[in-house]
Amino acid sequence: MDVIICKDPAEVGRTAARRVMEILRRTSQPVLGVATGSSPLDLYHELARAVGAGEVDLSNLSCFALDEYIGLEPNDPNSYADTIRQTVTEPLHLDPARVHVPRGIGEDLDQGCRDYEEAIRVAGGVDVQILGIGANGHLGFNEPGSSFGGRTHLQRLTEQTREDNQRFFGDRDVPTHCVTQGLGTIMDARHLVLVAMGENKADAIAAACEGPVTAMCPASILQFHPDAWVVVDRAAASKLHHHWVEPVGVTQ
Repeated sequence: MDVIICKDPAEVGRTAARRVMEILRRTSQPVLGVATGSSPLDLYHELARAVGAGEVDLSNLSCFALDEYIGLEPNDPNSYADTIRQTVTEPLHLDPARVHVPRGIGEDLDQGCRDYEEAIRVAGGVDVQILGIGANGHLGFNEPGSSFGGRTHLQRLTEQTREDNQRFFGDRDVPTHCVTQGLGTIMDARHLVLVAMGENKADAIAAACEGPVTAMCPASILQFHPDAWVVVDRAAASKLHHHWVEPVGVTQ
């Protein structure tokens, strides 16, 4: 695991985006795993800037989202399908047919989970997976206690996660269940880039990077990945004890 400490969220976005672009440039049919929430927004903004400036060609990019709420239509403004459309598909000028989000409505959602796993396999697997981290250490919507070997599945959300996400829903109730890629699915990605900002993520980052590997902190599984980058600002890094590096450019 490489932990890179940046001076502010904007530098987190730039540093993480450079790493993502470096990996995507290595293949003619790249596959990117995308996350939602506020943490990756600066990363996506930097990717959009690079696309507009002609610094990277993402015309053949395919994307797979980590998760989706159960019960929300894809055009619901609180659905992750709509969020990905607004923050990834349109700003990066991607072909919508190449951008995949787990299905959270309809019959037989369990079969939908199996279909999503198959779609990732057929695409050749994820080259680089973008991740955020929950205050309780969750990855995707894999809550504490989730199986390290889990595949895409239905998940009940903890009250903490629902409270943390209430700010996105206004006076609407946050759904109680979701579909999420499992930790085993996430770990299959060839490269991982996790971004986190703010003091409210400091405990989770410390537990994920320096604590014991335990299902009670799902993100701690990243310690077992052969190429995981954790890119954080100084506030999110404030409870780390080891001396991690400041960004000086992207290396192999």
